[in-house]
Amino acid sequence: MDPALNPYTPGSGRRPHSLQGRDREIEAFDLLVARAKARRYDRGMILSGLRGVGKTALLNHLRAHAEHHGWFTVRLEAQNSESGARVNHKQLATGLRHGLRKFSTKHALKQAAEGVMGLIEGSSLSVAGVSVRAPASRSAEDTLFDVEEIVEAASEMVRSKGVALAVFVDEMQDLEADLTAALIVTQHRASQEGWPFYVIGAGLPNLPAFLADSRSYAERLFLYCKIGPLDDAAARQALVDPAESVGGRYSPEALGKLVAAAEGYPYFLQEFGSAMWEVAAGTPFQLEDADLAIEAGTALLDRGFFPSRWDRATPAERKYLRAIAATGETAPKTSSLSIAQTTAGPLRAAAIRKGIVYSPEHGRISFTVPGMATFIARQIDTDE
Repeated sequence: MDPALNPYTPGSGRRPHSLQGRDREIEAFDLLVARAKARRYDRGMILSGLRGVGKTALLNHLRAHAEHHGWFTVRLEAQNSESGARVNHKQLATGLRHGLRKFSTKHALKQAAEGVMGLIEGSSLSVAGVSVRAPASRSAEDTLFDVEEIVEAASEMVRSKGVALAVFVDEMQDLEADLTAALIVTQHRASQEGWPFYVIGAGLPNLPAFLADSRSYAERLFLYCKIGPLDDAAARQALVDPAESVGGRYSPEALGKLVAAAEGYPYFLQEFGSAMWEVAAGTPFQLEDADLAIEAGTALLDRGFFPSRWDRATPAERKYLRAIAATGETAPKTSSLSIAQTTAGPLRAAAIRKGIVYSPEHGRISFTVPGMATFIARQIDTDE
């Protein structure tokens, strides 16, 4: 098959040819947009799920939809590095500036925008982003007050156009405490005061608990959507639609084999579909093509998708991860792992902080990446 026509898009947050299985979430956001136009403001939205289920692609789709309807949007991808707090504040300040310029130009609101821009430029968000003053001099109260003030001023501006201001946050579980609290409290204030403001967040399965830990009332501020694997019909369409758009077809056997191997995870479907396009000599794709595609796609996952998490772990942490994988359970009890309990706690905390595992419920642990256990089983243990 011609590589230049390959219709599949494996990658982080890349928009697939066909966004399958997310109708419920898209319809919920459509309703939010429609209610904003009628000045009946609703809750924000939180998308949570494992890596590889398409949260980022869906978040990007919702943001594009909001912009299509004239919304003032801001994009933020949270960082948890040593400089993460400064980077996150800078991203929010920069996103507010860019979004304001775009919105005010489109709606001819230059004069109204000048006041909002002044608030952004003088805020702790901008100061933290360029490190003009020491981080220690910036308090959580500064961040909270400034975010509320900016949102209140911007809300008055966007309300007149029947639209809203929305901050779209990816990897939201990696936000530092002060910015998390500022966004939650501002969403709460918006609900009370009738401001057209929304936080639309995406993150790992522990994101709802992370938000509740920041503010207990967070559970009432958002529509929480669990994003999981696609069902069989949606998974098949995710493979078939892109291929058909450029003249490719699957035999029933080949399609069934790829769908079963991907287990409904959109990232794996894109990776296996892309590999199928590369290995198949012609169309329709046959069962032997599917076998080769799964082998090639798995090799690509083993070189990129999985190592990006595995390589972050220290030898001791990898031993802990091997112990989880060895149980053969999706969410084993931490007490059942074949590792000394005296060292398990710190290793667990480090692996959670690095986004490799999460706790689905008290006393249990699970990988944030589907297929991680089988990847670990394929790795030679060189840490002994």
